[in-house]
Amino acid sequence: MSQAQAAQGAPAATQYRWVVVALLFAIIIINYIDRSAIAYAIGPMAKELGIGDSQRGLVLGAFGIGYALTTFLGGILVDRFGPRIVLAVSVALWVVSIGGTGLVQGFTLALVARAALGLAEGPMFPGMTGAISRWLSPRERGRAMGSSLTAVPVSLAIGAPVVSSLIAWLGWRGMFFVLAVISLLWLPLWWLLFRDRPEQSGFVNEAELKEVRRLGEHSNSATDENDDTAPAEADGATSTSWRRLMTNPTLLANYWAFFVFGYFLFFFMTWLPGYLEKVFHLSVSAVGWFSVVPWAAAAVVLFSLGHFSDRLLKRSRRLRPARSYLIAGTQAIAAVAILPVAFSSSLTLSLILITIALAASMGANSAYYAVNVDIAPDRSATALGIMDFGFAIAGFLAPAITGWVVGSQGSFADAFFLLTALAVSSVILTLLFHRPDAHAIGHPYAADRKR
Repeated sequence: MSQAQAAQGAPAATQYRWVVVALLFAIIIINYIDRSAIAYAIGPMAKELGIGDSQRGLVLGAFGIGYALTTFLGGILVDRFGPRIVLAVSVALWVVSIGGTGLVQGFTLALVARAALGLAEGPMFPGMTGAISRWLSPRERGRAMGSSLTAVPVSLAIGAPVVSSLIAWLGWRGMFFVLAVISLLWLPLWWLLFRDRPEQSGFVNEAELKEVRRLGEHSNSATDENDDTAPAEADGATSTSWRRLMTNPTLLANYWAFFVFGYFLFFFMTWLPGYLEKVFHLSVSAVGWFSVVPWAAAAVVLFSLGHFSDRLLKRSRRLRPARSYLIAGTQAIAAVAILPVAFSSSLTLSLILITIALAASMGANSAYYAVNVDIAPDRSATALGIMDFGFAIAGFLAPAITGWVVGSQGSFADAFFLLTALAVSSVILTLLFHRPDAHAIGHPYAADRKR
């Protein structure tokens, strides 16, 4: 509350925008437990359904095929119809598909069920981006993105022992049925508590609306009341066209870096349990508990760097250190950490290196999302849909290629070499082409377009 408000006895600003962030956090938790559960179920599924390593990789990767189709369309739909209805329909469909996974009777049906879950979950992150771009001011978006996206590693940390315990208790089919019911419980809360814009919500007062708009939610000229820095000229754009979405150097570099991020994420999400089982001969229940530490560390790093990005942006008034250097630095650490795993025969050393690589690769997650809002605030969900399309392709390639490598060579070594090469390529392209200060449309903190 400002001094003027205090002097006049004006009511304090409500904080309902953070309830919206909490709703998004909750559904991302559910989303990732649902999509990652297959990694723990695939062992008993493969035995019951007669699925080999290569087919196993295809089942794990089928999610990405469906996801690629609707995550791209989801961004367009969110910008057109709003996140409220798009996410509601998305969740309703994935309740059906995750429950249907528990009914499959063979390899083909398993592929179809996983692809259907990908189709249903595709609009999730475009919807999240659309909601945050409408409900949060620029100075809070990094923190909001970081807080929401922390749910990804948190869900994988808590989901590992929960899902493996459910499988031990109810079998893999029963586990999928339970997850369907949990997903369904979120839907009425979203519909009752969320509106597409804060001004449409009865839980938001005028003071909070002013707080949301203080740095110009979609304005090209708004600045902080304590900031005399003029908005950047950007790249001459005042609105975002399809051509700009597909040719802007910062967005293109961001798309590729996020593809690499997705490859790391899907590799560990789908094959970390299999790696621990095959190389170190751990049981399914033991794998669940050994998976907790890497994902928990990733959650801490992601949350911390999301807040750090906003603080760095406020201090430097430049996007490149807060976004670009964060992305390049974390992927460089991931590349250095993951390479020795290819040569390690020690469970302890491998888990330490995997924890570092996983935490680093996920650390800049909020920065990727924030760049879409920085560069294309008027079409942030569409930009996210394009970025997430590449992520979805990674979601197919990472498990499928790994399944082929393991099936043909009986080793994970080449899979770790590929991870290293991808991370290095991302670092190089980000440092060369990722220049959000030069390309942001009227961002209040984009102070120097030449750097």
